[in-house]
Amino acid sequence: MLTRRDLLQQTATGFGMLGLATLMSDQNLLAQAPSNNPLAPRPAHFAPKAKRIIHVFMNGGPSQVDTFDPKPALVRYNGQRPPTADRGTERRTGGLMMSPFRFNRCGNSGLPVSEIFPRIGECADDLCVIRSMYTNVPNHEPSLLMMTCGDMQPVRPSMGSWLLYGLGSENQNLPGFVTMCPGFPVIGPALWSNSFLPGIFQGTHINNSNMDPRRVLQNLSNTYINQSAQREQMDLMRRLNQMHLQNRGGNDNPLEARIQSMEMAFRMQYEAQEVFDLNRETQVTRDLYGRGQFNDACLVARRLVERGVRMVQIYTGSGQPWDDHGSIANHRNNARTVDQPVAALLKDLKHRGLLEDTLVLWGGEFGRTPTSEGATGRDHNNHGFTVFMAGGGVKGGYVWGASDEFGFAAQDGRMHVHDLHATMLHLMGINHERLTYRYSGRDYRLTDVSGVVNHNLIA
Repeated sequence: MLTRRDLLQQTATGFGMLGLATLMSDQNLLAQAPSNNPLAPRPAHFAPKAKRIIHVFMNGGPSQVDTFDPKPALVRYNGQRPPTADRGTERRTGGLMMSPFRFNRCGNSGLPVSEIFPRIGECADDLCVIRSMYTNVPNHEPSLLMMTCGDMQPVRPSMGSWLLYGLGSENQNLPGFVTMCPGFPVIGPALWSNSFLPGIFQGTHINNSNMDPRRVLQNLSNTYINQSAQREQMDLMRRLNQMHLQNRGGNDNPLEARIQSMEMAFRMQYEAQEVFDLNRETQVTRDLYGRGQFNDACLVARRLVERGVRMVQIYTGSGQPWDDHGSIANHRNNARTVDQPVAALLKDLKHRGLLEDTLVLWGGEFGRTPTSEGATGRDHNNHGFTVFMAGGGVKGGYVWGASDEFGFAAQDGRMHVHDLHATMLHLMGINHERLTYRYSGRDYRLTDVSGVVNHNLIA
């Protein structure tokens, strides 16, 4: 027996279109379309310090002892291998290796910042530097997943997906979670996946190698019918899909995700291309950020968060740009890519009054060894590394925790990635133990069964 839905699927003109016209004329049918929007803003558990997050991701693993954690002992013991530096890493390493970069005291706080970050050093009094981070293993794939999704196993929901699930978005015409990378980092889409959360919470990947607004998000504008007619079509399609969903027991995440993605695509016509049009910025602002893929991404990040997007991730580049096994001197080139735009982002947010409720996180998935790999490279190091946060209610010009005398392992005030996530959620007004989703017989959360909020970081 041919059902009405089968008939509509198999016919594109003639009688099938008559059926569509009949349904479109049924105002009662359209009025029954559900108005629930999973991206609608929802209240936090308590008053938040931050409303949105920008994660500038130094994928590949920057070296803490060459960026924000200076170690004079590396100069004294250069080339030696004392017992406290004899730790297991991914590969075999040699003796201790001093940093080729000098550190400068920056800002009123006197925060030590490597010479490779002169512009970020100008923002020292806004930085909350954590020198006591650690994670589970010294391998890229599990550590990337841990930093973005709170679990080493693929695939779990990313932090951005958890934030959308818990708080919704303040702008219904743009994706609530945007991730920018020219190509893909290691693992790729798993790093911004919704996993078992509803599909509407997945991150939207933008290839920022060309920020032409007509190419970043293609096929958004319908040149054949006006928006009123599009709205009628969308209402019809939503109702048909809802009917089909009900016939399947109302439990079909892929179908529900398709319904919501079609709605999002329709709404994005209003703002999506405009937000990526950097020609709308003044020349002064463009000069502040500079030109380049990462520069453009940082400027777009500001444009997104000021329009209510909940979370933006910016990867330094595809692959593992900071993975300097061969020569740590290459950190200077990596820093040249990110220094000006990250500093510009912080200054621009502050100038516009957005930094106070926008939390910025800078860092990689792990650090690097203070010992040498080969002649002048450094291996992966999960025992201790450094990240910094700015804005969003954290203390500025502040250092938390310490690594050992060589910068190999977190020692004082140790913070696991779970603790970092718990603290970030707290700043967003979320109790990390209450942000859960039941799947496969258990309650999951971003921080798994761990995580302690570090109130010492909060202003």
